[in-house]
Amino acid sequence: MARIRRCIVSAAISLAAVTGASSAEAIRVKVGVLNDMSGVYSDTGGKGSVLAARMAVEDFAQASKDVQVEIVSADHQNKPDVGAAIARQWYDRDNVDAILDVPTSSVALAVSQVTREKNRIFIDSGAGTTELTGKQCSPNTIQWTYDTYALAHGTAGAMLKRGGDTWYFLTADYAFGLSLQSEASAVIDKGGGRVLGAARVPFPANDVSSFLLQAQASGAKVVGLANAGGDTVNAVKQAHEFGLTDSGQKLAALLIYAVDVHSMGLQIAQGLVLTESFYWDLNPGTRAFSERFSKRSGDRMPTMNQAGVYAGLLHYLKAVAALRSTDPQATMAWMKANPTDDPLFGKGSVRADGRKVHPMYLFEVKAPAESKGAWDLYKLLDTIPAEQAFRPLGEGGCPLVGKG
Repeated sequence: MARIRRCIVSAAISLAAVTGASSAEAIRVKVGVLNDMSGVYSDTGGKGSVLAARMAVEDFAQASKDVQVEIVSADHQNKPDVGAAIARQWYDRDNVDAILDVPTSSVALAVSQVTREKNRIFIDSGAGTTELTGKQCSPNTIQWTYDTYALAHGTAGAMLKRGGDTWYFLTADYAFGLSLQSEASAVIDKGGGRVLGAARVPFPANDVSSFLLQAQASGAKVVGLANAGGDTVNAVKQAHEFGLTDSGQKLAALLIYAVDVHSMGLQIAQGLVLTESFYWDLNPGTRAFSERFSKRSGDRMPTMNQAGVYAGLLHYLKAVAALRSTDPQATMAWMKANPTDDPLFGKGSVRADGRKVHPMYLFEVKAPAESKGAWDLYKLLDTIPAEQAFRPLGEGGCPLVGKG
């Protein structure tokens, strides 16, 4: 356990001074932000997710003076055993009430299982596997931000409409990548397209040149990148270096973030079609939050995962304040029974299977000449309504559906 303890980075916040409430009056809540702090997903979550949680607590304190919150954070290193061990330690020894974020689907599934065993709350904003709301759904888990169904139907559907009817996948070889390829393949098949092949790429992967050569040799019109974070950035950069798109092939980044596009630059990323649930410049509410976030994060705009941490924690704190309790069953029932409403995702709801429902957005990366600033990256192509964005409730195989 010593190795696990060294992974933990404490980031405690006491809001008694902010709220004016004494510890005797306030309901004490302890939440943990668990994610990749140093690897390929650190830019999309990492310390920015801890900041987003802090901002949620600070903003909630303006409306309610009844809750005192402490935040801890840790690096799960993208390893399921490490993530599960930290979650178990937090629940057993540190009295953590809820865990947030948790990118890397294999880690999220492990944390979801531990959370169920310990009867606490897990609000995931970083993992994409639909298993979290499918056969492995849990009465203790909410999947807030996105999933592979929403990404595949948004991006693959758009590419099909643009004539991209033959595909070759570069797939991160773990639960998320495989789920994303499977969901996208179903969309392609249903739309009359064909999947010509796929390469399972070790995770993480700094060099994907051999896999790109396979994709190029396939002759597929679209090379689908079923990966995320640093893996996607590396793949797009190397595809550009190889001139893959010069021969007429198109890249479809099935999960990519504004921070990734900013890192690559518009010259390389221009024309990419992608699906997200949040973009900093979407509306006045997202802009106001993002400008505040940017001032505290070294001029970096928030990602949808970080936005999900903020919004998910707000909804949880509303439940705690309304019930004056951190009882997991009661707070989860409240979160599912009451609509969600926040400045980043707008109005939404949490379904019986734990899927949080809201619109998704189809974007295209701007050309350099179209951009008016360093973070002016996307143009909106389409809004996918909440009722269409996610897998229908009855199709996931979640045992919770129909109960209660």
